[in-house]
Amino acid sequence: QVQLVESGGGLVQAGGSLRLSCAASGWPIDHYIMGWFRQAPGKEREFVAGISRNGGATEYADSVKGRFTISRDNDKNMVYLQMNNLKPEDTAVYRCAAEPSSSLLRVVVISAVYNDWGRGTQVTVSS
Repeated sequence: QVQLVESGGGLVQAGGSLRLSCAASGWPIDHYIMGWFRQAPGKEREFVAGISRNGGATEYADSVKGRFTISRDNDKNMVYLQMNNLKPEDTAVYRCAAEPSSSLLRVVVISAVYNDWGRGTQVTVSS
């Protein structure tokens, strides 16, 4: 089991940027598919972005394509989510998730598949 801790959230004006970080411990994350999910008050948890074990494949929700970029540094056991041109509808608690995989290029977009989760970091975008 890998432990995940998110950071980098905060309050930002619409059009601004934030970079979220997810620090992993307990196991090398090069064994894991990684994902970012978010949940706004009163809404279902939704997929934001995912990245394969070796970083060679990524997937994004349509709502964030062209604005968000997921990346990972396996040497540092870190995963990042660069968020640009933020919109008020991006306001949510953002959580990173990890799922072990034997595939180097598989990406998972379904939250139920992920085994390990961080507690989340709040992102608030004002209009």
